[in-house]
Amino acid sequence: MKLYLPLFISFLILQTPFYALADNVTPLHGIAMHGTVKYKKNFTHFDYVNPQAPKGGTLHLSATGTFDSLNPYIVKGTPVAGLRFLGADFLIESLMEQSNDEPFSMYGLIAESIEIPDDRSWVAFNLRPQARWHDGRPITPEDVIWTFNIFMEKGSPFFKAYYGDVESVKKTSDSRVKFTFKHNKNAELPLILSQLPVLPKHYWTVKGRDFSSTILTPPLGSGPYKIGDLQAGRSIEYVRNPDWWGKDLPLNRGKYNFDHIVYDYYRDDNVALEAFFSGAFDVRMEQTSKLWENGYNNIPAVTDGRIIKGEIEHGRPAGMQGFVMNIRRPLFQDIKLREALSYAFDFEWSNKQFAFGNYTRTDSYFENSELASSGLPKGQELEILDRFKGRIPESVFTSVYTPPQTNGSGKNRENLRRAMKLLDEAGYILSADGIRVHTTSGQRLKFEIIDSNPVFERWVLPFIQNLKKIGVKANFRVVDPAQYQNRMNSFDFDMTVSSFRQSQSPGNEQRDFWGSAKADSQGSRNYIGVKDPVIDELIEMIIKAPSRDSLVAHTRALDRILLHSHYVIPQWHYNKWRIAYWNSLAHPKTLSSQTPGISDTWWVKEN
Repeated sequence: MKLYLPLFISFLILQTPFYALADNVTPLHGIAMHGTVKYKKNFTHFDYVNPQAPKGGTLHLSATGTFDSLNPYIVKGTPVAGLRFLGADFLIESLMEQSNDEPFSMYGLIAESIEIPDDRSWVAFNLRPQARWHDGRPITPEDVIWTFNIFMEKGSPFFKAYYGDVESVKKTSDSRVKFTFKHNKNAELPLILSQLPVLPKHYWTVKGRDFSSTILTPPLGSGPYKIGDLQAGRSIEYVRNPDWWGKDLPLNRGKYNFDHIVYDYYRDDNVALEAFFSGAFDVRMEQTSKLWENGYNNIPAVTDGRIIKGEIEHGRPAGMQGFVMNIRRPLFQDIKLREALSYAFDFEWSNKQFAFGNYTRTDSYFENSELASSGLPKGQELEILDRFKGRIPESVFTSVYTPPQTNGSGKNRENLRRAMKLLDEAGYILSADGIRVHTTSGQRLKFEIIDSNPVFERWVLPFIQNLKKIGVKANFRVVDPAQYQNRMNSFDFDMTVSSFRQSQSPGNEQRDFWGSAKADSQGSRNYIGVKDPVIDELIEMIIKAPSRDSLVAHTRALDRILLHSHYVIPQWHYNKWRIAYWNSLAHPKTLSSQTPGISDTWWVKEN
């Protein structure tokens, strides 16, 4: 049959999706940071779930402190448990969802597919036609665009760092939204944009609603749960939505099995533990070694098997937990002073006294992962660091970073002598009252350590006693969680106990941790106040790393510079989850190595 060519071409154009003509890129169901995804297009469920898990029952969980907001995306307020800052949660969904058994792979949730050109200069998301808000209205490109813009305008400063390389976002069809980048060097950007939580524009733009303010009125969502009973500052209930549009997607099969999830807030951890033993909530992730060893003994529910207690080894990067110094304070701007203070922390004695020797001393900002540096730099790491020679501590090249060690006897005289020598070299001499004073500036060696958790007191007080022996006056102050968060947001502290959590695939979030642009941005996570052009350059190299090997090498180089700068006095980590739970619960045979997935993959036993 003879066809009229122009008419035939017009027919083909009408049958071809607009985005395929516009950008000529194949839509994908999932994407990996490097390499290929584990789960192919026809996968039925993730390996770390039970696809036959029964639905029903109530999961009772605990939280400590209080809350005053249902908006986790801004600096103001203390968000409630169960709502996440990034990615999908009970109420809000993201464009795609990360699998928990790969370094960094994303699979379509609100977006059924993703398009990325070879040079990664832009990314487009094709939204599922069945994706709906809880009020029945479809999720649209306008919702995605509005969410991105409001996050950049009024959201936490984190978003400006995380999405800073986006040049524009626009709707290209009724179901497609495209993000164009300022350059094509940010290999991670397509994936982290897929983590964008999507909010309903039509809900938030109603007159009288201010996105930058805390709220306690349940907002509109699209996720597996709606907010039920809410008692401000005390408890929140999430109620499973039987009409959830996404319940039959393969990535959701075997997940969100509880009909109700309730978080009750407790004044402190000791009260919460007693509540757990009485059956007030169902699962406890124990963080205190001393309690794990002794606190569960002679508890009837534990001894008779109603509470199951066990440890599960995991592969989650531990990151860095330690005494964090705020180098915005003139006192902490001297690297010799910072190093000297580290010799006053006797980890080995404290670990034996308070943790039964269970903890391992942390010596990397990327602990418990292949990203952690070790030994002296060599190969690609050395090549990277050589570019910065003369601009970074020389010790990076000549010595292996090791936190000061003791024999655990509590008599760490050698370390204290080393600390005093460093303080002498830094120009601090003893005054009549026993507190060191700088010979030139007159700065007294006196500071405050703050925290919101009183459980750390037994670790901090021996540290303070050792500081006193070397002429340093420090005091420990416990403040309520809301005040603590406000002080951290405004960098109003000298020293604190804090942590820098890491993933298997570091990238844009490193700007928020150590980037110079974030040092003066209130609400950022650059608590230390790092302003180092070398670190800024390395962060960009990590973000632009073309391969996994390159990413690992550049991350290890960054790790070495941070360690040898002595910004933090490292504490400890533990590579197991300590989980105690009532035997009415069950969990998949195979758990993810990254998260136990209690609220989204466990279930209530049918009997």
